[in-house]
Amino acid sequence: MTFRILLSLLFLNCISSVNAQEPNSPVDLVYPYVDSSNSRWFFFNSANRPFGMVNLSPDTDIDGAWGSGYRYQSDTIKGFSHIHAWQLSGLSVLPLVNFDLESSKDFGSPFSHANEIVKPGYHQVYLDRYGVKAELTSTLRTGFHRYHFTETGQQQILIRLGGKLGPSQLIDGSITQISPTTYLGTLVNGATSRRPFDTPVFFAIQLNRAVQSHIGWNAKEVSADLEQIKGPDSGLILSFDDRSDELLMKVGISYVSAEQALLNLETENSHWDFDQVKEASFTEWNNYLSRIQVSGGTEKAQRRFYTDLWHALQGRRTISDVNGQYADMTSGKHRIKQIPLDASGKPKFRHFNSDSFWGAQWTLNTLWHLVYPEITEEFVNSMLQYYQDGGLIPRGPSGGNYTYVMTGASSTPFIVSAYQKGIKGFDIEMAYEGLKKNHRPGGIMEKAGYEHKTNLGGGFQYYLKNGYVPWPIPEGRFGAHQDGPSLTLEYAYQDWTLAQLAKALGDQAAYKEFYQRSFNYKNTFDPETGWMRPRNVSGAWKTPFDPYDYNAGFNEANGSQATWFVPHDLEGLAALMGGKDQAIQRLNESFEQAEKQGFTSGTSHSQEAHPEYRRIPINYGNQPSIQTAFIFQKLGRPDLTHYWTRAIVNKVYAELSPDSGYNGDEDQGLMGSLAVLMKIGLFQMNGGTEANPSYQLGSPIFDEVLIHLHPNYYPGKEFTIRTLHNSPNSFYVKSGVFNEQPLKELELTHQEIIQGGTLVLEMSEKAN
Repeated sequence: MTFRILLSLLFLNCISSVNAQEPNSPVDLVYPYVDSSNSRWFFFNSANRPFGMVNLSPDTDIDGAWGSGYRYQSDTIKGFSHIHAWQLSGLSVLPLVNFDLESSKDFGSPFSHANEIVKPGYHQVYLDRYGVKAELTSTLRTGFHRYHFTETGQQQILIRLGGKLGPSQLIDGSITQISPTTYLGTLVNGATSRRPFDTPVFFAIQLNRAVQSHIGWNAKEVSADLEQIKGPDSGLILSFDDRSDELLMKVGISYVSAEQALLNLETENSHWDFDQVKEASFTEWNNYLSRIQVSGGTEKAQRRFYTDLWHALQGRRTISDVNGQYADMTSGKHRIKQIPLDASGKPKFRHFNSDSFWGAQWTLNTLWHLVYPEITEEFVNSMLQYYQDGGLIPRGPSGGNYTYVMTGASSTPFIVSAYQKGIKGFDIEMAYEGLKKNHRPGGIMEKAGYEHKTNLGGGFQYYLKNGYVPWPIPEGRFGAHQDGPSLTLEYAYQDWTLAQLAKALGDQAAYKEFYQRSFNYKNTFDPETGWMRPRNVSGAWKTPFDPYDYNAGFNEANGSQATWFVPHDLEGLAALMGGKDQAIQRLNESFEQAEKQGFTSGTSHSQEAHPEYRRIPINYGNQPSIQTAFIFQKLGRPDLTHYWTRAIVNKVYAELSPDSGYNGDEDQGLMGSLAVLMKIGLFQMNGGTEANPSYQLGSPIFDEVLIHLHPNYYPGKEFTIRTLHNSPNSFYVKSGVFNEQPLKELELTHQEIIQGGTLVLEMSEKAN
């Protein structure tokens, strides 16, 4: 065992021992129902592991990526699906009793939340129609089911092979029985407007009791061994004898082959002890969640904090198998590839599905890189694997496909920030090569959202030639989010981050190229109105212009919200507005107006385009303006940062309710991460992309925050934030002391934090 591995094991054991002493572990504090009335396919999670390939949970709604999956207000369960991922679904099953396929295809069952238990790693629910208590848990790549039949009758399990399931149409499928208790099969997720290629998912099913009989429906062909069951809405029903009222089922998933799915199953879950897997899942979640320990504040605040942290580790899914095999779909063909192995024959990293890192510069960059650096390192290596396979570092892959979700080169700040923070377990030369390619003609930056076959939608040629992206793009529409001012602002910031990496690597020519481009944001600022404003290819400003008009040249935002997207040069932005005082006054007025609407465009992402809600000047329900409260601090008014961050936390990220919680677009951990950072008082305006990045210190809501630093990456053992005289009304930071040395400014560098120590913040009801 290497010293590096030993340190890692000691680190996790230390966290586990802390958990054992706590009366309420983080797993017990998490509230999985939060915002589930507004759920989308990949939002709700229960029986899964961190970044699990399998994320097993009930589905009440199955038609579409939005308004689907587990929805709290829906009253009927239509299946238990094993994949709830970005643009992917798969293998829905459901236990039945006495179901007659000839008389009905309506197999859903009513249920009650009163007979339900949901925790990270576990879901229990009672199916009223069939009298079945269903329990679900999982390993990383396998699902584990335990069914208790409380009524007599024919015990059955439904397996769906086709039909609409969340974001995908399952266009094909097959299943083969290889023993009385084992089945292997395939599902095919049909291409979508976002994921361009048909994507297969493979599965292996093992049961602890022999199947008595099976019957398929909507099959084009049915042979004795079930080889060709397929169709637009096909499936299979397995039947069992009733000699036992308990039935166990294990399901392995793979994107490579059914044989690989069986390997995942036999490697990760070789026994039939359901409770052992459930407890192992609780332990793993506790290990992750206990990396940050909070004390003080209300019980509700602590419960919500760990719910946020749990969400920060959700949504982005493993797609490689236990032996490191994975499916490369970047060309449209299903090609089986291999993750490099270490000296012991284990894969060096995992491969991942992932929604875009759009907005991650203010969320995941800070949280993951500091608290979960090993996860950051795996994700960077996964991005570089896509680069080797398909020629581009991705911004949101799905099942091995490029999706070109959202805009720009959002992976650049993520990778640059990792390198600047000393996370270097990846090929930096390859990464730099790929990032430069993304920022030049032929790269991913010039593609608009979901622009699969062309490269004109991002208006990149105009950005290089004229210094801004026009609106509209003269050539027409080729994808989504072709919003000139937003693209200009995003490209400029991302260019600045790449310039920082070029500087760190000693590439002065590239540093000059990207640094100069980073000031292109000025070309979309209209001095007459004082807002970022669309202009056409001839340079004429959009007329008439309304800074509160939503999606009129601004990506999922309005002009007021987008104007502040200059995280790399806020002093330059302030100068354009007439100076810091004028900029602060305008931003404060925007917050005062936004407060009247609760700081968000309604209480869910679906309300963002509402004629009234969309006119909000600052929106903490979506990514484009979630940095704005910390702009005050960068412009010399930390007191306003403290005031408004507390107000936002209390209004937007405090509830424990199925009907609210993120009040917008919780894209696979982005808003959960933001909530965590605001509550512990750490933020990075430019995404932590400069050399030895700085952290802005906010207003922690807890008496103490203890962060366990990973010993394989950082030399310090713990970093502690302690507050004095903290209360709901004492949210201003009067003074700060770090390791007994007074702070001149409310900032710490990354190097200071990772050396370990204690930050003491004295709180006050009055601003300094």
